[in-house]
Order: sequence, then structure tokens, then C-alpha cells
Amino acid sequence: MNIATLSAMAADGMADRVATGSVDGGLTFAELDLRARRVGTFLRQRGAQRLGMVDLNSDAVPLALLGAAYAGIPFAPLNYRLADDRLRAVVERLAPATVVVGDDATAARVAGLPGVALLGRGDLLDAAADPGTVPVAEPPADPDGVAVLLFTSGTSGEPKAAILRHRNLVSYIVASVEFAGADPDEATLVGVPPYHVAGISAVLSNLFAGRRVVRMEAFDARGWVDLARAERITHAMVVPTMLGRILDVLGPDGLPSLRTLSYGGGPMPLPVIRRALDALPDVDFVNAYGLTETASTIAVLGPEDHRRAAAATEPHVRARLASVGRPLPALEVSIRGADGEELPAGERGEIWVRGDQVSGEYVGRAAARRDGWFPTRDAGLLDEDGYLFVSGRLDDVIVRGGENLSPGEIEAVLLEHPAVADAAVCGVPDPEWGEAVAAALVREPGATVSADDLRAHVRRRLRSTCVPAVIEFREALPYNDTGKLLRRVVRDGLAT
Repeated sequence: MNIATLSAMAADGMADRVATGSVDGGLTFAELDLRARRVGTFLRQRGAQRLGMVDLNSDAVPLALLGAAYAGIPFAPLNYRLADDRLRAVVERLAPATVVVGDDATAARVAGLPGVALLGRGDLLDAAADPGTVPVAEPPADPDGVAVLLFTSGTSGEPKAAILRHRNLVSYIVASVEFAGADPDEATLVGVPPYHVAGISAVLSNLFAGRRVVRMEAFDARGWVDLARAERITHAMVVPTMLGRILDVLGPDGLPSLRTLSYGGGPMPLPVIRRALDALPDVDFVNAYGLTETASTIAVLGPEDHRRAAAATEPHVRARLASVGRPLPALEVSIRGADGEELPAGERGEIWVRGDQVSGEYVGRAAARRDGWFPTRDAGLLDEDGYLFVSGRLDDVIVRGGENLSPGEIEAVLLEHPAVADAAVCGVPDPEWGEAVAAALVREPGATVSADDLRAHVRRRLRSTCVPAVIEFREALPYNDTGKLLRRVVRDGLAT
């Protein structure tokens, strides 16, 4: 099945519901599908072989994604925040391609590349609305065709182009979303960028559920809150840094229409989610853990899990608030050792995942799968009840005197201290132990906690080998635009 089939199903089953934009004036599911089919014809007439996009969130995103699917070509949304030289290098790798650009300034950044034809956002929207264009009748039927190319963040080295095939994305949506399951008044606010896998899944999951989507071009906490109130948003997805900023500006009026708030894209500090549970007691919180290579979500910590963990007195139940929940029913998750052997519950290793939604493929590289299993390079463990705890990238593990230490475990303890607003832990070279534990910390406004106070705090909670030998206080920590800590940037600063 092609992902465009999901659009056709929505158009048949929920034709008159608004799919994207405001209740008054937005596109219905029937109109969205018709316009996507016209884009498919338009792309075929241009001879497009790949459709790139360098643009902010807009209603052009679903038209480009679905239009490319109807045309039978891959869609590749690109990170517009890259420096000019890196952006040009990524666009050049797409050639031959047609690339949608949001404005003249963006067009100038990627102009003149061989094999790359630029297309303005307005031109794409005009083609979609043109009644003279005969729409594509049916999408290509090849489930193994490439639906989406997503470039990794590339914080170290050249970004890899992850391949998501139609069968990967359709498998994820059909297994995790109820068709037409949304109530007619439901609306979701999408503030994640289109080049993130969450932006792709937001298009497809809400399309299949029948939920209206409101897009925010670029995240701003005050603007997000105002838009959520004005559009009576019932569902939203944020990354952890976004949630903290939203809570800072929320005020006593809250978010009266909000029913469900999903978060993911990085570790959620426990103080932030506890604060959110207090500030929004009637909202269902969902923690979704996933990867680009797995077509989005692997595991989910649902609303009842949040409430039960927050209210629990038993330590093992309270600890689940720091987990990412249980794996989706359609997936297998295993924790493996260095030699690929399966580890027992409670033992930390590498997270492996297997299922129809899992790709594990990259352009120009051999598939990373082993007998269907994809080694994620994320470290974690499964507890006795099947809850998955993610402790960071394997590459980030600190090896001190032969002992492997988890930066995430140490960060979690530091963040429990009331004077710590943010924390990043990494290893730095040490002549005696090989690596020493180092921490970059941001104090809460007005806090005066010392490095020795925090070392004592860690020593009380963890073994002495986890106590940071180096502690630096900073004004802020570096994150990329999808909320992931740039740990290598932190490490480089601490090691100098």
C-alpha cells in the first residue's frame, strides 16, 4: 500500500471534515486529497524524480508529501537551519530533484546546483488548486517504493539519508492509529519541523484518524499558547524543551481545550513533567519514543502510566515516570550485549527493534538490520514489567577505569536537585581512569548551589564513581531545533 492510499481512504470516509487549517476556511479531507492528486500530476509533468523541500511548516507540507506519493517519487524535507554550505551539500545529494522553497531568500541559498530545479511554495499551492489539472487516479501500488528520505541531524560528520518505504510508514499508521477514530471537534497543533520524523508521522497519523491539523511555522512559546487557545486545540506534540517554555508562559488560564499532550524527541527531565502534570491535571500525557529509522514511535508511556507513576509510593512504579513506556504491540524490542546476546530484564545494553515499520536503511549504505533486527545504538533496559528505559546513545557511555557509566542516569539525579534547571554529563580524558565524569549545569534562577553540594547529592544517590570530577555552570546548554542535546558540543567545551 502507498501512503497516498491513506489520503484516499480519509477522503472517502471523512470527506467533509476539515483536514488542515482553521475550522473556517481550512481544507477538507476530500479537498486535500484532490489537491494532492493534482500535485502528483504536476510533478509527473515536470519529470520530477525526487521532491525536496526547504521550508517552514505550512499547508504545503501535506500536499508535498502526499503529492510525491501520488507521483511515485520520494519526498525529502530538509533542515532549513543548516549553514548554507551544509544545506547546499545536502540538496546536491538529492539531484536530480525538484526542491520546494518557501521564499526568495531560501531560493538564493540553494540556487544554481546541477540537477536541482527550484519550485516556489506558492507555485506548488497554485498547482494544487488549479481545476484544469487532471488529478492522478491511483497512486503506484509498490509498497517497497521509497516514500520519504530523512537526513539525520548530522551533529557529527555528514548527515545520513534514512530511507522510509511506503510499507514502513503504512505499517506504523495502520498498527497504531484507529481509522476515523478522532471526534469531529478534535484538532492537533503541530510545531515540530517538517524534516523531523515526527512531522511526517503527524501528517499521516492525523490524516488516518480524521483529526484537523493546525501548523505553526516556527515554535514560539507565547505564540504556541495563543494559537492553541484560539484554535481550540485538543491534541499536541512537543519536545521537552518546548514543554518547559510553554509552562513558563502558560499562566492561570491554562489550555482549556487540550485533552492530550504527547512529548518525545529527547529525555524529559522529571521536574518538568511533574510540573506539567500539576499545571494541567485534566490533560492526558503521552511519552512517545521512536527513531527516524523506525518510522516514528517504538514505545509509549500512556496517560494512566503517568498518573500511576506520579502518585505511587513504590519506588519501582515511581521510576516509570522516567521510562518511555512499553513497546508497541506490533514491534519486538530486545536489549542486547556487545556481542548481540539478549540480556535479562534490568540489565542495560543496546536497544534492538524488529517489525514491519522498521527500515534501518540509508542511501548508499548497507542496511543496518540483522535478521530483521535493527540495532538502534541507543542504550537502555527493560524492567520486569516490560517498561523501556532509555539512557542515551551508546557512543555517549563513559568508561571510567573499565566501568561503564550512563550519562543519563547521572543527569537524572542532578536534575532532581531543586537548584538545577538543566544538566549535561559526558566523559572527558583522564590520565588515571581513562575518562572522568564531567557535568555542565544550568542553575535555576537565583540559586546559589555549589559544585561540592551537587557532588554530595550525586554521592548520596549513586555510587561514588558517578560523582562528577568536573562541574561547570553555564547560562544555557546547546540543543538542536528538535530538542536533542548536543552532547558532543558540551564535551568539546568541557575538554578544553
